[in-house]
Amino acid sequence: MNKKAEAFQAYLDEKGIKVFEAEELADNQHTAVFRSFITTEGQQIPTVVILDDSMFGMIRVQIAPRALSEENQLELLKMVNEESAGYKPFKLYLNKDGDLLLDVCLVLDGELNGDSVYAMFALIIDYLDSNYRRFMKCIW
Repeated sequence: MNKKAEAFQAYLDEKGIKVFEAEELADNQHTAVFRSFITTEGQQIPTVVILDDSMFGMIRVQIAPRALSEENQLELLKMVNEESAGYKPFKLYLNKDGDLLLDVCLVLDGELNGDSVYAMFALIIDYLDSNYRRFMKCIW
């Protein structure tokens, strides 16, 4: 496991946080993925923390799989663009499969601070609690 992933795992162990499942990927960046879920509106939303040898880390939330359709394309793309432009910590986008994703890019130059990484989850949860219904209304 890379040093940032080791530090994050140590933080989780120290705080007794048992909601993540770690997986090491066999790549050149020594990527480790910590998988979990965020619950909002009764839905479990897949969430990952991605840590590798670069100076960046990523929190990725899959808000809705296969969200993009012919019927909602214009409204959904407009909403995603407006949200990404107006909310600094998060960027929303649609991947090639049409999944609606939220990314938080973390600059982790030096030692990983577990409290700082984990604190982003409070912001993400608050954001999802405030916006999930609106996203789903646009998608459906």
